[in-house]
Amino acid sequence: MRMDFFSDLVEQSIADSQAEITGDGSKFEARVVSDSFEGLSTLKRHKLVYAILDEHIKSGAIHALSIKTFTKKEWSESSQAS
Repeated sequence: MRMDFFSDLVEQSIADSQAEITGDGSKFEARVVSDSFEGLSTLKRHKLVYAILDEHIKSGAIHALSIKTFTKKEWSESSQAS
């Protein structure tokens, strides 16, 4: 499967989100930006993303997944700091 597929799946499942999933083989990194994360702990944010990709994790298509989640404001502040 292509990484675009995983990014699209996340974007379709989390309102007004932008997802970028990169990786090599079965190891992936996900960056998801959405105001839906406002007020949620990091753990709850990650659980949302894992739930969306769970089928692909269980099938082995995704073996390892590193997740970074941001609200739009957090992403803007993070991008400016870089």
